[in-house]
Amino acid sequence: MRKNKTQVEEGSGNVFRDLGFPNPERELLKAKLTLEIYRIIKARKLTQTAAGEILGIKQPHVSGLMRGQSGNFSVERLMDFLAALGRDVEIVVKPTKRAHGDVSLVLR
Repeated sequence: MRKNKTQVEEGSGNVFRDLGFPNPERELLKAKLTLEIYRIIKARKLTQTAAGEILGIKQPHVSGLMRGQSGNFSVERLMDFLAALGRDVEIVVKPTKRAHGDVSLVLR
């Protein structure tokens, strides 16, 4: 009896890049922003309707966000949501030592 060997490939650190998504950096950023929105809504124990009123969107869109579906919203709109939820959002641009820069999110 032969055992099949499982091949393991190390990821790049961005699942969207590994899966071949276009604009993987933007998709990862949107996922991180959406996760932070989710955490704030949960921590404040807001209903989806109450969260929608704060964010200026309808409850079904909040439901999508709570399920990690950020596709309908731009990075800018997600940052606006965080601001509406009482968070400061900062964008920092700095030189890189590589040929191509990176996009990241630092949460404090």
